[in-house]
Amino acid sequence: MLPGQIFERDGHQRWVGHQCSDDRRRALRAARFSQFMLLVIAAYLCSNVVLWAQTSDAQTSENKSWAATTESHGDKTNPTRTLESHTQTGNRTLDKRSVQRRGSNGSFEPYQDVETETVQVDPSTTRTTTRIFAQDANGAKTLVQVIDEEKHTLPGGDSKVVRATSNPDVNGRLQLVQRQIEETKKISEDVEETKATVMIPSINGGLAPARKVEERRTRGADNTVASQKTTLVPDGAGNWQVSEVRHATTTQEDKNRTTEERVSRPDSQGKLGEVSRTVSKESESASGDKRNIVETYSVDVPGSSRDGSLHLVERATTVQRIGSTGQQITEQQVEQPNLGDPRSGLQVTTVTTDTVRPSPFGAQSTRTVQARDANGSLGIVSVDITKSDDIPTVQVQIAPPEKPR
Repeated sequence: MLPGQIFERDGHQRWVGHQCSDDRRRALRAARFSQFMLLVIAAYLCSNVVLWAQTSDAQTSENKSWAATTESHGDKTNPTRTLESHTQTGNRTLDKRSVQRRGSNGSFEPYQDVETETVQVDPSTTRTTTRIFAQDANGAKTLVQVIDEEKHTLPGGDSKVVRATSNPDVNGRLQLVQRQIEETKKISEDVEETKATVMIPSINGGLAPARKVEERRTRGADNTVASQKTTLVPDGAGNWQVSEVRHATTTQEDKNRTTEERVSRPDSQGKLGEVSRTVSKESESASGDKRNIVETYSVDVPGSSRDGSLHLVERATTVQRIGSTGQQITEQQVEQPNLGDPRSGLQVTTVTTDTVRPSPFGAQSTRTVQARDANGSLGIVSVDITKSDDIPTVQVQIAPPEKPR
């Protein structure tokens, strides 16, 4: 069980597509990128392009709690239920998420529990502890991972984050399996740098650097933000070599925003070459409707061998609007190549529809996912219904879909 792959704190775990093909699962994962965040405001916001924003780390005495239940039903999949709760008391917040699945006796049984506690120690220090539990062979709740994070905000806008991941050994004692140190420095008013080092246990004992990430973000004229993120890994001879470089540029004009990201990786001779490109265009109409079109180009086309050129392999179109009765509607359509005839162009592979109906007592959301089957027809593969006794007012940000690997 690898750190960072066990759970996604700000999303709902889905149990669809276990009996589908690999390409269908990839389509479903891409469909989930626009999930409407009803219940949880993300604790970690990660992106390749960071737009500067003013945030406050001051302690708060506000007390707030809410709870929500999501039931997921899918085609040929075991129904699941997700219970979530959020409790805020003074400078401490506690988020709990419990995933249950239907057992052989027809009732829901615990499957995974995630508890995240965040404490604002002082105006410049935030400490977060995440505990992940699973069920052992006897059905008992067992701790499987602990992630401790401490963030310090330094004078001048600099910051430092130390994140430690521990897993229990065969005797149940926690052992450190990864430590990440991330430092962000404001070089000038328009330039910011982040350097992160990931360390894992060494065969010689202790921890050894396993990956470095260096990112530089520059804000230019006309609301343009450019970034370059370089990932380095050891080559086995004590040297660091580049494994990936990401260049991204974001341009904002009124309510329209365009982002282009280029990914380069070394070939067998070590020469960097572009392997993918993603172009995202966001717009907002006078009525408040939002549209985002994300096109992904790659040297890898399903069903075809590489020819050295980039080809359009996915188009995701997301539209957000407010209905006549006040409900919030998000519809996302994903197009991908036809596996039987990759050069015939794109075809719709998944359609995801989210409908949120707010009320004075909370909100109810329904998410329906349709996917193309072997006969070429779009059929419903999952339906999720979420009921919450409270819903934050959140401005949803349309994010780019998962990139092909």
